[in-house]
Amino acid sequence: MHLHSHSAACDCSPAAVPGKLRALWTALVLVGSFSAIELWVSWQSHSLSLLADAGHMLADVVAIGLSLFAVWVSQWPATEQAPFGYRRVEILAALANGLLLLAVGLWVGWEALMQVQSPPTDILSGPMAITAAVGLIVNGFNAFLIHRHAEQDLNLRGAFLHMLADAVSCLGVAVAAIAIWQFQWYWADGVIGLGVAGLILSGAVPLIRQSLEILLERAPRQLSSEQIRDRLRATGGVVDVSQLRLWTIAPGQVALTVALAVTAQGLQRDGLLLSIQSMLRQDFGITDTVIQMMTATVMPVPGSAEPKIQELIPPASSSTV
Repeated sequence: MHLHSHSAACDCSPAAVPGKLRALWTALVLVGSFSAIELWVSWQSHSLSLLADAGHMLADVVAIGLSLFAVWVSQWPATEQAPFGYRRVEILAALANGLLLLAVGLWVGWEALMQVQSPPTDILSGPMAITAAVGLIVNGFNAFLIHRHAEQDLNLRGAFLHMLADAVSCLGVAVAAIAIWQFQWYWADGVIGLGVAGLILSGAVPLIRQSLEILLERAPRQLSSEQIRDRLRATGGVVDVSQLRLWTIAPGQVALTVALAVTAQGLQRDGLLLSIQSMLRQDFGITDTVIQMMTATVMPVPGSAEPKIQELIPPASSSTV
C-alpha cells in the first residue's frame, strides 16, 4: 500500500503577501480618514444616502482590519496540530465580511424605505455632491488596488466587494444630489439608498455561501466526483476505485483522498502513482492528494469480457512516497 501526500503552490503563495498587505494598509488609511469626514458632512447635509455610505465605510474599516489580520495569520507555518496551516482564517474573515455586508445592506435598505415614504426637504445637495465625488475617487482607487489580489483569494474578495459597493454608492449619492439640486426630487435620496442596499446584499449573499461551502468541506462546485472516479478507473493498471473524498481547504487548494485497487507492482506502481498525481493536478486542479494503493488479484469471468476482482491483498507493510 502506498500513501502519498502532495501539495502544489497556488496563487496564494507567500510571495503575494507583501502586495496584499500594502493594498490593505493603503485602503485602511484612506477609508478610515474619509469615513470620518463623510460622517460629519452627511450629518450636516441631512442626506440619508450619504449617511448610509458613511456607515458602510465605517464597516469597511472593520472589514479591512479583519482581512489584514487574516492575511497575517494565514502565513503561520503548518504544524502537527494544524497540518494544513492557517489559511482557513482567511475564510473565517471572508465569512465575517459577508455577514457584515449583509447587516449593513439590511440597515441601509430599511432606512431608505422609510425615507422614500417620507422624504425630507432640507437636504443640502452641494456638500452632498462634493463629498460623494471625493468618495468615488477614494473607493475606486482602493478597489483597483485590491482587485488584482481578489480573484483567487476569498478573503480579499470580501474586502474588494466592500470597496466596490462604496464606489457605486458614492456614484449614486452624486446622482441623487444632482436630482435634488436641479429638480428638487428629494425622494431620489431614498431611492438611491435602496439601490445601494440591493447592491450590497447581492455581493454579501454569494460571499457568505462560498465561505460556508469551504468551512463545511463541501466538494468544489466546478469538480465532479463521478468524473474523477471515471478517469481513475480508465487509467491502465487501476481496476477499482473506492473511498474517494474531495474538498476545498482554501481557494486554490483542493484536497483528495482515494483508495485504488491496482495490478501494477514495484516500479510500475510507482510510475502509476506519479501519473495519477499529475493527471489530478493538471486536469482537475487538485493540489493535495493522499492515494492508497492495494494489490488486486484479477480473475477472468467465464462468458464475460469483464474481469472480476477476487480479493484485495494489502502488502505486509506500507510506505510513504
